[in-house]
Amino acid sequence: MPTVLVIHGPNLNMLGVREPEIYGKTTLTSVNKSLETVAKKANVSIKFFQSNYEGEIIDLIQRLYKKVDLIIINPGGLTHTSVSLRDALIAANTPIIEVHISNIYAREEFRRKSLISDIAIGTISGFGTKSYVFALMAGIDFLKTNSKQKK
Repeated sequence: MPTVLVIHGPNLNMLGVREPEIYGKTTLTSVNKSLETVAKKANVSIKFFQSNYEGEIIDLIQRLYKKVDLIIINPGGLTHTSVSLRDALIAANTPIIEVHISNIYAREEFRRKSLISDIAIGTISGFGTKSYVFALMAGIDFLKTNSKQKK
């Protein structure tokens, strides 16, 4: 059974409260429950992690080296600033899907540059919390397609 790791970066624990006009009113708990439902139907194991601390996220990625088949990450503000996170994701040598709730390309100029997009197999943004579900569905398809090609 493939394993997907979903990483929620800084401030995502405040979903449903923080700037609901941008990020919506859905809580992180609800997002995770939706993802669990999709994963269960697809016979995929799913793990969740949220931290406001860059080092904790990097430590987790390193700890789970070769233990997960796909990483779905919403790096939050670290998207635009963290070379260290980028380097950890590269070192993980695991397919990555970058997720954003808002369309980062339609926001402030500083949010339009991602240090993660070019190392990810794909980026999904702008669909609210459904971006996570779309990312998981795409990731499951990617894993199934690639496991068939390996056989």
